[in-house]
Amino acid sequence: MTSADDGPSPECTKDLLEGLKERNVKATFFVIGEKAEAYPDLIKKIQDDGHIIGNHSYTHVNLGILSKKDACEQIRKTNDAIYQITGEYPQFLRSPFGSTQKNLDCQMNMIEVLWDVDPRDWEVQNKEKVVNKVMTDVKDGDIILLHDGYDSSMLAAFEIIDRLQAQGYEFVTVDKLIFELP
Repeated sequence: MTSADDGPSPECTKDLLEGLKERNVKATFFVIGEKAEAYPDLIKKIQDDGHIIGNHSYTHVNLGILSKKDACEQIRKTNDAIYQITGEYPQFLRSPFGSTQKNLDCQMNMIEVLWDVDPRDWEVQNKEKVVNKVMTDVKDGDIILLHDGYDSSMLAAFEIIDRLQAQGYEFVTVDKLIFELP
């Protein structure tokens, strides 16, 4: 399963969506609220293409160091932004940096989703290094974390998908991974 963080990106999201469509792959996009508001057409396209949209905070802040009130506000504002565009509230939350607070109850009934394989694509910005890291570490049922906004990440995603599909892997959205697969 692949997930894209930090988008949508006016530079990469449209091409990423096209490449996913060509490969018949659905992904989970954890989006930043202020970017969702800035690029509602991309959010709508993600939804229309059958991908899952999750919450990745409003401004990509570390929710673990904010007050509970401010952390909940980050989540609520993003949920509201996504709802205004899609007509649906997100069910899934990925806290930036994987950092949250114990007992953070914002009364929003969301499932927190982290990742299994993080090639740190945002840091290395090198397609080959990202592909090699994922191919070395991935196993069945893993969530692969990539970021929506770097050409190197997008190109790595396509190569990873092509190689893993050739090995018999199937890519699913996080809801299917959590609720439907054995």
